[in-house]
Amino acid sequence: MARGDQIYVFREFYNLEGLYEHHGIDCGDGSVIHYRKPSEIIERTSLDTFSKGQKIHQRRYPIRYIPDTVLNRAQSRLGEKQYNLLFNNCEHFATWCVTGVSKSQQVENFIPLLRDINVDTLSDPLKQAFMGTPPQDANHLLNQVLAEIRVAWDDVHPQYKQALDEMNSWNRVAVEALKRNREDLAREAIKRKLTAKKRATELEESLEKLASMTQNLLQNQTDIS
Repeated sequence: MARGDQIYVFREFYNLEGLYEHHGIDCGDGSVIHYRKPSEIIERTSLDTFSKGQKIHQRRYPIRYIPDTVLNRAQSRLGEKQYNLLFNNCEHFATWCVTGVSKSQQVENFIPLLRDINVDTLSDPLKQAFMGTPPQDANHLLNQVLAEIRVAWDDVHPQYKQALDEMNSWNRVAVEALKRNREDLAREAIKRKLTAKKRATELEESLEKLASMTQNLLQNQTDIS
């Protein structure tokens, strides 16, 4: 690892070791800039504080910014407090610093989405399910829940991305139609764009609810285990 590298360590989720990665930017002087937990503020801390004794790994990219640029980008967001598990987590931040793209591979691969449930009422029943359960049984139950979550994520997240792609595509069609004085085509393209936008908004609202729910469960994990 070196100055300007994107580094990460494995952290526990409900005492399940290695289930998620915590990312940051190596400053090259024994410090790291990252979305610190539990403050959820982008801070500069020591490597020891960042790693918590875990092995440090490096995320490599074929194309990336030079170290000076990476550090300037990281430093520009020091003090930020806009953490969101699904849309602006530690990996989003670190990847943005290094590549310019806010992306979280582990979110795309794993983060919770629950299908065919009322997310507004999920938290309390799940807490009750874990409350008073022996640790080994609680971990087994949690693994089952996470397996179902993964299936739901793989189903819903592509729908959200598709809606965004359709919205942008119809916007381009409308612009091109207006350039050619085809107002009839432009009106139809705008109509379809608005339909896709409505769908994307609905899906994003569901994701925001799930993000809030998931963060609440994380913050109250001692009540569940």
